[in-house]
Amino acid sequence: MVDSDRIQNPWMASEQTPMELNNASPPLKPSNSDKLGIAERAFSAAGAAVLSAVIVNPLDVAKTRLQAQAAGVAYSHPLSNLISRMSCFGPNMMFADLRCSPSCTRAGFHGTVSLCPPDCFRYKGTLDVMYKITQQEGFTRLWRGTNAGLALAVPTVGIYLPCYDIFRNWFEEYTAKNAPVATTYVPLVAGSLARSLACATCYPIELAKTRMQAFKETQIGKKPPGVYQTLLGVVSNVKGTSNSPNSLQGYRALWTGMGAQLARDVPFSAICWSTLEPTRRKLISLVGGDDAGILSVLGANFSAGVVAGTLAAGATCPLDVAKTRRQIEMDHVRALKMTTRQTLIGIWRDGGLKGLFTGFGPRVGRAGPSVGIVVSFYEVVKYVLNHRNVTT
Repeated sequence: MVDSDRIQNPWMASEQTPMELNNASPPLKPSNSDKLGIAERAFSAAGAAVLSAVIVNPLDVAKTRLQAQAAGVAYSHPLSNLISRMSCFGPNMMFADLRCSPSCTRAGFHGTVSLCPPDCFRYKGTLDVMYKITQQEGFTRLWRGTNAGLALAVPTVGIYLPCYDIFRNWFEEYTAKNAPVATTYVPLVAGSLARSLACATCYPIELAKTRMQAFKETQIGKKPPGVYQTLLGVVSNVKGTSNSPNSLQGYRALWTGMGAQLARDVPFSAICWSTLEPTRRKLISLVGGDDAGILSVLGANFSAGVVAGTLAAGATCPLDVAKTRRQIEMDHVRALKMTTRQTLIGIWRDGGLKGLFTGFGPRVGRAGPSVGIVVSFYEVVKYVLNHRNVTT
């Protein structure tokens, strides 16, 4: 009967069932989702990743633009310099309209050029970023880097969530038998290990995504570079300025800033999972425990994911700022020498506490729903696949 209950609600599998034999405290049993193969787990996780990446991408773009601007990236009209105007309009041009948008009334005339003041192109907050990107670059630019996000999210989450499941089940079984006191820390350790593995595997795509979101295309009518072209540009830039073109230094640059990424993602995962696991168990118990319907369990997982993702994102925001700054560094020599500690010290020196928390709003606004979507979708797909396996 106990096994039957666990099959109906695999979310409850990590908890002990009440009033076991003679009120004893048996070892925690791994989830019945263990019956799912790695391919089914990866399919569940990939579906969750695709859904999340598409929905929250505008907030990711806003966060990256704010952090890049704080790092010194200048945002202006793509034709604000003479060379760009000459190449676009030709040497005999009489007039150039370089307003931030056709409806802007703040533009002034500089000779034959109608040009907005610099603060028209400066971002003041999350909503301002979204508004100006829509006005100046087009609505679809809010999803800039989505292809990189999808290319990143599918393998990353396809590694991350299944590995978290496997590590958690292994560690729970081991600690229940050998060190029950340590069972509380299982989500923290499992989440950190799974995230480290996923990050190291797929990091170059993360580098491409950040650069695609941070930099505007400076030539009118030219399609912005995609993932492959962005990564090729990183390698070519290093090889073109290196004394040894045949060395592996160009490819090493594709992992520039991975230390900062791990410094952000490992504590993020530790905080997230150690908050999420007890929160969703508590919420599920409030909505009926083993008898909770699938919609109740979906809501509990989503709510717990939002809470956990919000807390983890807020706590690790300074490390996210450092990660972005290292990834957008264009001087490859300096980028290879930078450390996360030096980057954080530089951010503090230049902007203080405000600088360390640049992009806090869109990061928290993105991470909370993103974790909620990923976790709830992942668990529901696992439930459906598990139920199908049981019935067949």
